[in-house]
Amino acid sequence: MYPNLVGGVIEAIETIFGRDVYADKVIERLFKSNKKWGARDRAFVAESVYEIVRNWRLLWYLAGEEPSLKRKKLYKIFALYRIISDKPLPADDKWSDVVENKKEIEAKIHHITDAEIKHSFPEWLADLLSRNRPYWPELAAKLNEPAGLHIRTNTLLTTRDELLQILNSEGIDAKPLSYCETGIELLQRVNVFRLESFQRGLYEVQDGGSQLIAPFLQPKPGERIIDACAGAGGKTLHMAALMHNKGQIIAMDVEEHKLQELRKRAARNRVDNVEVRLIEGTKTIKRLHHTADKLLLDVPCTGTGVLRRNPDTKWKLREEYFQRVLSIQKEILDTYTDMLRPGGFMVYATCSLIEDENQKQVQNFLDRKKGEYTLIREHQLLPTELDADGFYMALIMKNE
Repeated sequence: MYPNLVGGVIEAIETIFGRDVYADKVIERLFKSNKKWGARDRAFVAESVYEIVRNWRLLWYLAGEEPSLKRKKLYKIFALYRIISDKPLPADDKWSDVVENKKEIEAKIHHITDAEIKHSFPEWLADLLSRNRPYWPELAAKLNEPAGLHIRTNTLLTTRDELLQILNSEGIDAKPLSYCETGIELLQRVNVFRLESFQRGLYEVQDGGSQLIAPFLQPKPGERIIDACAGAGGKTLHMAALMHNKGQIIAMDVEEHKLQELRKRAARNRVDNVEVRLIEGTKTIKRLHHTADKLLLDVPCTGTGVLRRNPDTKWKLREEYFQRVLSIQKEILDTYTDMLRPGGFMVYATCSLIEDENQKQVQNFLDRKKGEYTLIREHQLLPTELDADGFYMALIMKNE
């Protein structure tokens, strides 16, 4: 545990909380400016940063202080993180006061009963997530664990069994996910993007829960499907595979750089039934009125279902953004659904665990449209049910 590595951790924490930058971007920049760090050094820094961010509220509770970005205080927080993780600290006077109080700290942890403190959630967010949920402590604990590394088999080019054999030949331990036909969990941390199997387009990195959304829409070969909030296209490519590359998918988004990434991924996946369109305004939507057999609305949301992957979302999310995202979802539902033909089906999806964004948002939409649409089924996937991120999905029919 070299001083420069601990210093790198402290620098990252200062940037994440002081400049409101997300952890993955901070770590990426830190690695670029410290090219001499080896794989073990990078792993130490990344793990330490994420775990401190993940347990931010708990660590300050144990410190008995209000959060601060003063360096001396952050070194104390680092020491507390090592203690709660049962990891050693170097013999250094810098840590002596924390080490001397180790037994007292451990006793304090044992007596914590509030899930939002024990698993580090802001009070306002804990209130939203815990409403009418008797299993909240279990959910809070799960959301505060690191997520597994999942990939989706590209069935246009291979089968899951074949891919498992290929991964094994590359020295990667992996196992199939039991709850989805294409999912695989990698049992070790590895940079998959450097593997030959990835370069050949045999899979995409995608959480197992996310892999349940495209099949929920039941895309079929020959259909015309619009993915109206496509982003970088993970679900777009999954639908293309389910359609056997036949028919048409129009992948749309308001951000061009995400669509550029989708184009690259589609080429690597050998997908050729996807047309990419930038949403430049209401005219883009109007040109497609009543043209889609099926519609996927994977709308912007708070991301509370993917906190295991993005723990700093807990601290960067604000109540004001929550209200704003509800308005964005409402607008998308009221305008983008005009692209669906009568008799067609759509899926409204989020990676959120908050009812206001999910069940209530859908019910309010159905109430506004007064008989124009019918809810076929809905499902809230919880991380406590499967080893997956949290997602909501609703299958809705547009009545003829």
